[in-house]
Amino acid sequence: MRERVSYTVFWGRAGDHNDLAMPGAKAIGAALRLRTGIIPTVIGTPQPALNIGWRAELDAALPELRQLQSRFDEVMAAGAVSIAATSRCAVSLATLPAIARYNPSACIVWFDAHGDLNPPEASPTGYLGGLALAGPLGLWDSGLGAGLRLDQIVLVGQRDLDPYERDLIATHHIPHIRPGGDLAAELRAAISGRPVYVHFDCDVLEPGIVPTDYRVDGGLTLEDVRTCCDVIAEGAFVGIEIAEFQNSWEAGGEPVSPVVLLDALEAILR
Repeated sequence: MRERVSYTVFWGRAGDHNDLAMPGAKAIGAALRLRTGIIPTVIGTPQPALNIGWRAELDAALPELRQLQSRFDEVMAAGAVSIAATSRCAVSLATLPAIARYNPSACIVWFDAHGDLNPPEASPTGYLGGLALAGPLGLWDSGLGAGLRLDQIVLVGQRDLDPYERDLIATHHIPHIRPGGDLAAELRAAISGRPVYVHFDCDVLEPGIVPTDYRVDGGLTLEDVRTCCDVIAEGAFVGIEIAEFQNSWEAGGEPVSPVVLLDALEAILR
């Protein structure tokens, strides 16, 4: 049984469009420290966003992503629950292979407005974050490993999917829980008693709740998030990575607290 919780902050560069998610991850770490009294392990060094193609972005991020993967290997080997702030979705290229190595029966509940299931050749944008789940699933080789199976994935909140992603979801019958349905019942059925690891991209939320890079209408409310977390807390919990929280609504703007988000996630954070 997992008894210990390990806290990690990754605030290096990982396919960033702007410089706001790196301090956003730091803000989440600081808020978690206030709640728990535990100082997170910090990986990475903030650097200006490159905002270029996926290959160059990945090459620039790889050294620090490998450091983060080593950290996740240590946390999982110790049998701890992992609570992490991971700046951008592309960081999952490093975290999820480590989760898969130590938790082969777990399901990955992927909260996101997007699927992030494209391999590079199918991506309409060439954005590294849009390849973030496809890499750990072995749909392309990121250099950081794979190990996840398609039957381990549960999608929640997606409403901006590309053609390749829609075909993949339909062909492999990947659970896709849309906003507005019976979230508790659908999520409970999709988890089906398995241990859960959560990826939470803040753009799964209705725009205007917290600052994030993408804003896609029709998202989850904070109450929806609480409902989902209550369901997840009913069973074994492996951990959560919180991505894409930006520390202000615009460059140079006033800092925004992540507390309302953490309050909505409380059922699994505790």
